[in-house]
Formats: sequence, C-alpha cells, structure tokens
Amino acid sequence: MNTHLLALQLMAAQGCLGAFDTIYHHEITEALPQKASARLELTIHATRALIYSLLFVGLAAWEWHGAWAWVLVIVFGVEIVLTLWDFVVEDQTRLLPATERVTHTVLAINAGAFIALLALNSSEWATLPTALVWQPYGWLSVFLALCGVGVGLSGLRDAYAVWQLGRRKVQEKQEQEEHLRFAAAPQSVLVTGATGFIGQQLVSALLADGHAVTVLTRQPKQAAWTFDGQVRCIDSLDALADAQCIDMVVNLAGARIVGRRWTEARKAALRRSRVALTQELVAWIARAQHKPRVLLSASAIGYYGVQPQGDATELTEESAPQAIFMSQLCQEWEAAARQAEAFGVQVGCMRFGLVFGHQGSLPQMLLPIRFGVGGPLGSGKQWVTWVHVRDVIRGIAHLARRSEDATVSGAYNFCAPEAIEQRRFAQVAGAVLHRPSFLPTPAFVMRAMLGEQADLLVEGQRVAPRRLLGEGFAFRYPQLEGALRSL
Repeated sequence: MNTHLLALQLMAAQGCLGAFDTIYHHEITEALPQKASARLELTIHATRALIYSLLFVGLAAWEWHGAWAWVLVIVFGVEIVLTLWDFVVEDQTRLLPATERVTHTVLAINAGAFIALLALNSSEWATLPTALVWQPYGWLSVFLALCGVGVGLSGLRDAYAVWQLGRRKVQEKQEQEEHLRFAAAPQSVLVTGATGFIGQQLVSALLADGHAVTVLTRQPKQAAWTFDGQVRCIDSLDALADAQCIDMVVNLAGARIVGRRWTEARKAALRRSRVALTQELVAWIARAQHKPRVLLSASAIGYYGVQPQGDATELTEESAPQAIFMSQLCQEWEAAARQAEAFGVQVGCMRFGLVFGHQGSLPQMLLPIRFGVGGPLGSGKQWVTWVHVRDVIRGIAHLARRSEDATVSGAYNFCAPEAIEQRRFAQVAGAVLHRPSFLPTPAFVMRAMLGEQADLLVEGQRVAPRRLLGEGFAFRYPQLEGALRSL
C-alpha cells in the first residue's frame, strides 16, 4: 500500500469537509466572524487554517526529506495542540449544533489518520538528505494545491474578522460611556427573542443597568451560554409562577422574515412565532398576580405596506395599513399585544425599520458592495427606512423610563429621521467601503428568488419617527453615512 498516497487522499477529503464546516457552520449557521465572543476561537481557526494551507500546498507535490521531515513533525504537533485548544474554547463559549459537533469529530478522526500516515513516512524521510523533492500525483496534487489556497484565504478572512472584532470592542467600550438607564431602580424584566440580533444587545444593556433578566427561549441551554449564566432562562411561560413579579416585558420574538419564500406554511409559521407567542404572553399577564407595568412589543414598518415609487410622503404612526401579508401580520401582532391593556398594562408597539448592526440584514446587503458588484435594487427609487441598532436599544430605554412617570401607549416608529432612496444607500455604502456601487439588480430577479417578500426590498416606504422625536428622543445616528461608518 502506498501510505503517502493514501494520506494525500485523506487530506483531500479533509479539504472538502473543512470547506463545508467553514461555509455552512462558521459562516452561515453560527456567523462566527460577527460574534465578539468568538474572537479567540477565530484566532485559533486563522492559525490552524494557515498551517493547513502550508501543509496542503507543501505536500501536494513535494516530499519533505531530512531536516524538513522534522519541521513537518513539529507542524503536526502544533496542529494537534491547536485542535485540542479549539475544542476547549468552543465548549466554553458556545453550544455547538449537532451537525457541527459531528463534523468536527469526523474531521478530527480523519486528521488523526492522515497525520499518523505522514508521520510514519517522516521517519523514513528524516534519514535522507535535506531537500524538498518534487513528487506530483496528477490531479490530486492540483486539487490539494487549490485546497491550500482556499484554506489560506479562509485563514486570512478569520484573521481579518479578529481584527475587526477588536476594533468593535474598542467602539463598544466607547459607546458604554453612555450608560443607558431603563428605570430609576433595578427591576425584573422578561425578554422574548433575547438570543436574536437586537435581543442580545438589549439584555447586555439591561444587565449593565443592574436589572434581573428572565429570558423566554426555545433553547435555554444556548441562551445560558450566550449570556454567561447571568440571566434566568425558561422555555415556557408555565415556568413563571403566578406570583412571579415582572416589572417590564420586552417582546422581540419572531422567526426571521426574510429568506425562505412566503408559502402558506411559512406564513403560518411567521404568525405563530409572532401573534401566537404574544397571545401566550398576554394570557400569562392575565393570570399573573403582579401585573407588569409595561409591555414593549416589537412590530415593523411593514405595517404600512408599500409606498408607490416616486411618492415622497412621510408615513407616521397615524398612517393607514394595507391589505397585504406583511401589513396584516403586523396588524395582528399589534392587536395581540394591545390585549394586555385590559389588565392595566401600558403597551407600546415598536415598529422597527431596517435595523443596521454587525448582524441582521446589513452584512448581507453590503456583501455585493464589498466585492465590487453592488448597486441599486430594482429602480433604486424605493425608500429605505433604517435605524442603527444602538438607537433601537436607546429607544427601548426611553420608553421604559417614560412608562414610570408618564404613559406609553400605541405605536412608535423606530427609524432614523433620515430615510433614503435605495440607489443613494448603495452610493453611500460604496463610499464608506471604498468600493464601486453601480451594478443594478433587476426587480424581476429579486421577485424570481423571493416571490412576494421581494416587496420588502424592491418597494419600500418612507417612515418618520414622529412620536419619538416629539417626546424629545435624540438619535445618536440620525444619518446613514455616520451609522455605516460606526459599523
């Protein structure tokens, strides 16, 4: 048996498995490059990827003789130590999904097999004169070299993410100088949707302000990891005793609305995750002995439907809804929340615009621009109503404080004062990223991919935060360019 050839074949399999793990798990499922808690893990990944790049390219068509064989053994040792360290760090910082844990196990077994085979060859190579000897294996060598280039680029991408997360940490430290106050004294807060993009930042701000947070989530173990055990995690409202004292409820739960096509089954799932859950919250409030002071419930500017292109009319909280799915969904969602008013609870419905942050939709919107192939969607004349995630958290804190000495009721538009046409958004984003941004994506392409939900991107609405501004709320990021630069 040619053990060296077998080792190279196992390395090729490692390249395929590693590509799947990186793209599906690290990038899509877990979005590690956007998670501050994954900075150490990304550092290990970057180092291992660069080592694998050296191994793939170096072993693709060369034998490492003499002193080079000892270099190879040392590299193997470093790789094994990094792999074990990676396992420990992963278990300390996040709860791996089952598919990722299985993939990592198979990768570790496969790596152990080809490292053992190459180590056996290294003992023979070490007795030969020092040299890198050309020994190609046809298309297998070409494939391994390509794997080496790919994993090297992946390592550089992770290293860049580590640098970006470091910059973000400095930025967040500066932002924390503005301490958000949610109430005059520590309170008990129930949050749904806490593990989501907005929810994670809200819970962190609540904890920093000294409040006791209870998180309702379908994955309590994952939430416990996310918040480092600082919150109480429950998977059902039945876990809350009727005598439980909750001062404030922030309802952010809801399945991701952009992505899968809006089939009838998907529409039903979206309604369950928003309307049905909100109804369950109100049912708990009805039986609770100590009623919450306020319920702040998420909604969206989709409430207003779509606005004809070329219509620059500003929509306010008083503007009418439309008879289309996304508007009807928001109407049902808000109606469910307002039922809590019957029990003496203040209810504020927060109609979010497109929330910009390091997670959420903004990274996907900027991706084509980063690669120099971005530009306007459809005509580019549709309005983009957006808001910085920091202003979302500040707005929630504003309503929470207001509920103590005034009254919170009805809808509030959570969006920046500056709405912008989509083609202008592409221009500003291109300028911030120092990339060209002129290649249009036709509306029919978006509709072919997304169906009815394409209206979220190729139509739009110009919405103004009239009530927040009227109550004296000052946006930290009122203009798009400043918001994008901060991110």
